[in-house]
Amino acid sequence: MKTGTMNLPLHRGKAPAWLFARMEKLSREIISMIVSEYGPEEMLLKLSDPLWFQAFGCVLGFDWHSSGVTTTVCGAVKEAVRGLEKDFGFFVAGGKGGTSRKTPSEIERAAGLMGKDFSELIYNSKITAKVDSNALQDGYQLYHHCFLFTSDGSTWAVIQQGMNENNRMARRYHWLSKDLKNFVCEPHKAICCDRKAEVMNLVAIESKEAQDTITGLSCENPKKILKDLKKIKEWQENNYTLPRRHYIKLDDMDIKRLEKIFTSTYERKPENFEKLLALKGVGPKTIRALALISELVYGVSYSIKDPVRFSFAHGGKDGIPYPVNRENYDRSIEILHNAVRDSKIGRTEKIEAIRRLSTFYG
Repeated sequence: MKTGTMNLPLHRGKAPAWLFARMEKLSREIISMIVSEYGPEEMLLKLSDPLWFQAFGCVLGFDWHSSGVTTTVCGAVKEAVRGLEKDFGFFVAGGKGGTSRKTPSEIERAAGLMGKDFSELIYNSKITAKVDSNALQDGYQLYHHCFLFTSDGSTWAVIQQGMNENNRMARRYHWLSKDLKNFVCEPHKAICCDRKAEVMNLVAIESKEAQDTITGLSCENPKKILKDLKKIKEWQENNYTLPRRHYIKLDDMDIKRLEKIFTSTYERKPENFEKLLALKGVGPKTIRALALISELVYGVSYSIKDPVRFSFAHGGKDGIPYPVNRENYDRSIEILHNAVRDSKIGRTEKIEAIRRLSTFYG
């Protein structure tokens, strides 16, 4: 198998309304085909595969070289299954910006619809976002979080993306419950970006000792932790040479806020690194401070290996490699719609499925 990367320029723009409407319809037909043949779990598995996801975006007519495919494709899929979640067997929650913060309430609504307890799924959604924001500090701020889950709650997937304001690059994170053994040890299905760097990777297998040390520190008396931070600050002020990747201006940290957080962790005493990450108020600066202490004071290092495994370039809607042919696009929707109608599902189920699907086209 050949591997490689592609580097293409940044373009501006977004999918026009006429294209997004068609992306939604074509998504619905493709989802119908996959779910009817293989089940909803297969749909989530495919979406969690970064290469399939990128190819899916191409089929839908979005840029083949765009990181914007993440938000647009997830949005199209969410709209495609809206109102048909029970038929397709899976739900889509979250999205871009403020919509991502509605993920818990959307999961709760699905729980009410299915008559199930999905509180564990809400936790899974939150912890995956915390891992990629706090435990993996790679310079990419999350702005998109899409959480997909089957109607019985047994399988879930996450597609989330961050933006680096300095290099204007995006980084996409894929998760899948099927392959997940631990939220804080090599948990990702894949991470896609065009650029690697030295990062603070606390979810690498090499960081296990650092996780334990950081968790232990969080249970220490806050006065001791703040004393260690002041010691590190004195080292900096006296021009001691510290590893470049550890250069953190302690003046940028709100010591009073950190003291409040450390008091909270000390009182609650998290039993492991995952529990620490899950605590309310524990953010990237808290984790970074504890990681700094663990290495510089206690000599326990963490991994700086960037876990990026797949590359995709950053772009925008520009009509390349050619403009979308609306007539052909509509013909593809019609062909797939007819294929679902003629697929080998039971006669009663087929009629019912097509009746529901047809309501979306009027």
